[in-house]
Amino acid sequence: MGVTGRQGHLTARSPRVTIADVSRALGVTKSTVSRALNAYPDISASTQLRVRRMADKMGYRPLSHAQAIRTGLTKSLGLVIQMADHDSQRPFLAEFLSGLSQGASAEGWTLTIAASDSPQHTLDMFGSMIADRKVDGFILPRPMINDARVAMLRQADVPFVLFGRNPDPAGCAWFDVLGEGAMQEAVRHLVGLGHRRIGFINGGRQYTYAALRHTGFMQAMAAAGLPVDPAHIKENAVTVDEGAAAADALLDTPQRPTAIVCAVDFAALGVYRAAAARGLTIGKDVSVISYDGTPDGGHAQPPLSTFAVDFTNSGKRLSTLLIRRIKGEPLDTLREEVPATFLNRGSVGPPARNWPSSSKQMAQ
Repeated sequence: MGVTGRQGHLTARSPRVTIADVSRALGVTKSTVSRALNAYPDISASTQLRVRRMADKMGYRPLSHAQAIRTGLTKSLGLVIQMADHDSQRPFLAEFLSGLSQGASAEGWTLTIAASDSPQHTLDMFGSMIADRKVDGFILPRPMINDARVAMLRQADVPFVLFGRNPDPAGCAWFDVLGEGAMQEAVRHLVGLGHRRIGFINGGRQYTYAALRHTGFMQAMAAAGLPVDPAHIKENAVTVDEGAAAADALLDTPQRPTAIVCAVDFAALGVYRAAAARGLTIGKDVSVISYDGTPDGGHAQPPLSTFAVDFTNSGKRLSTLLIRRIKGEPLDTLREEVPATFLNRGSVGPPARNWPSSSKQMAQ
């Protein structure tokens, strides 16, 4: 049976290129070609590169089923999106998935995505994908301090990589953006503008990121020699409504903060709402710095000053690290941390002069 060529006539189907064809072209053994294509450490990097280039040039493609039987690998990475999360359809999800896919395909791997509607469903999905040998390992976004996903995969001895960190690093590879460093930089920036009463609205304390960002904020305040009023610290605000409620509490204190640092952008947008209800102008009467770099923050008035994350690059690095983990690289070489990028926009300015310190004084 023929196939239609570019000119519309029938051409003979080209025979599939095999490892034997590549080995003959290079003058090396089939074993060398096979081990080079599978990145065995006993094959030098230069030989691996030479073999891959010839294989690509000749159009060699492994038979995935045969390769899975031979190597025990499906060459697929798993991701379970938890739809119950407050921002499971967040605007940067597409960028993150694109990066994961790009990182996987660059190594000749694929990405398998599933969705769950509860934490237990997530674990069930993991079990099913492992039992059916659909994937060789998992990417785990937003790790929790007590993370059942981590416990399960450790127990099953299945490779995984965190988008974040874990208090217990045993068995954990990760890629993370330094949220605690961002909180420190935010405080330093505000102190440099003259702020002395700085509040903090944290995210969900069940997540490791929240503990790290809280630590970063407290360390920066201590380094600046500034006291922290417990009434100026609020936790577990991850939505606009929760951010507004937290900001209400901060702005109603006897000595309200002149600036607020938020662990997530949605909480910061809640600060906008609470400030507007009191006739306060963001960037003049109260400054706000946050973290995430969401499009919503860029469209706010004034645009939100925030620390942005490159989610496409994060996805690429996570795929690369997981593939290396699956191939058996030591964990201490598979932990990467990078800084976030500060977007200094309109929500930050020097503290207002002669402004009442609380909404109660404004009413007098």
